[in-house]
Amino acid sequence: QVPLVESGGGLVQAGGSLRLSCVASGRTVSSYAMGWFRQAPGKEREFVAGFRWSGGSTYYADSVKGRFTISGDNAKNTVYLQMNNLKPEDTAVYYCAARAGRATVSTRDYQYWGQGTQVTVSS
Repeated sequence: QVPLVESGGGLVQAGGSLRLSCVASGRTVSSYAMGWFRQAPGKEREFVAGFRWSGGSTYYADSVKGRFTISGDNAKNTVYLQMNNLKPEDTAVYYCAARAGRATVSTRDYQYWGQGTQVTVSS
């Protein structure tokens, strides 16, 4: 098991920034790939960004490229999602996820999920 706990969500005006954190407890996650996903009301959960500890490779959905940055702190077992220039369409519950192997964009590939943190962007 890889318990994941997200934090850092909140209410922000359009153009503002937030930083989400995802702490993995219980074991090191250096052999896992990490992903951030989001789910807006009435929509399917979608990939936002991915990160692989080995080599530090990062991956982004086109909708967030240039605005969001995913990074990790191995010593703290924590993955971050820095979100800048937020838009109302970024409003969603954001989830952290982990899987063995490489980062992918499919929710079905991830074995472990956090409980989610709400991000609301007002116009």
